[in-house]
Amino acid sequence: MDDPYKILGVAKTATADEIRKAYRKLAKALHPDANPDNKAAEERFKNVSQAFKLLSDPKKRAEYDAGQRAGFGPGMGAGQGMGGGMGGGARGPFNFRQTRQNNRGFDDIFSDLFTDFGAQAREAPRKGADVRQTLTIDFLAAASGGKHRVKLPGGRAVEVAVPSGAADGQVLRLRGQGETPPGGGQAGDALIEIRIADHRHFSRDGDDVRLELPVTLSEAVLGAKVRVPTIDGPVFLQVPPGSSSGSLLRLRGKGFASGKGKRGDQIVRLVVALPAQDEALRAFLQTWTPASGYDPRKGL
Repeated sequence: MDDPYKILGVAKTATADEIRKAYRKLAKALHPDANPDNKAAEERFKNVSQAFKLLSDPKKRAEYDAGQRAGFGPGMGAGQGMGGGMGGGARGPFNFRQTRQNNRGFDDIFSDLFTDFGAQAREAPRKGADVRQTLTIDFLAAASGGKHRVKLPGGRAVEVAVPSGAADGQVLRLRGQGETPPGGGQAGDALIEIRIADHRHFSRDGDDVRLELPVTLSEAVLGAKVRVPTIDGPVFLQVPPGSSSGSLLRLRGKGFASGKGKRGDQIVRLVVALPAQDEALRAFLQTWTPASGYDPRKGL
């Protein structure tokens, strides 16, 4: 058995009151009722209880201290050997004899401890079960946020405030909107999981919004200012001359709201779209050749 002073975390010069306070603090923290199925806490609780039984008894404590000064190991007081005891009677922790009188202080505290736990159990508010529901909203509604009505299990409808920039799978908690426990008490919560429907043109990448934008061959070759849809409405975007399909352009601050009070961007991917039938373009390309040495597949 380890040093009982170390087990309780007190100095060897600790007063009886300091030992009592240390024990009460550890016993409450380690008690099995507060640590169900925790074997390590249960073992520590036993050691703490044994240590307090020893140090709360002035006679046992004096005998233990004397044994330590004389060079005996933990659990052996002065006059004890490996097989000897301190006289008749039941063995206590650290091989010291127990008496009902000597254990009175321990029993009083242990009784107080159970009283505390019982009072906590009686005073703990009863809470009803939580309920879960899914709310599906469209892409733009998730971006802007707003209020939506959702019907909970049982048929009751509640209003949900969806924050701007809500994410797919995000769970919103409505406190007190769950079930009420039988006999009264605190109602549980309603947990609303947000599902965001796909958009025809936009997709989400974190707080950024992505969009593929078709442009004509002339707009890509010569450059142009083109109209682009965003989640806030249409804006104009400058396409640089000589842009190829796959070129990425950025519209800053046109994405979803982030938790830091900022917004993501909209990433526009250019896609050169050619008409199905354009005889003039066909005639031009039949006479056009790229600059010498140009190879779009170079490096593949």
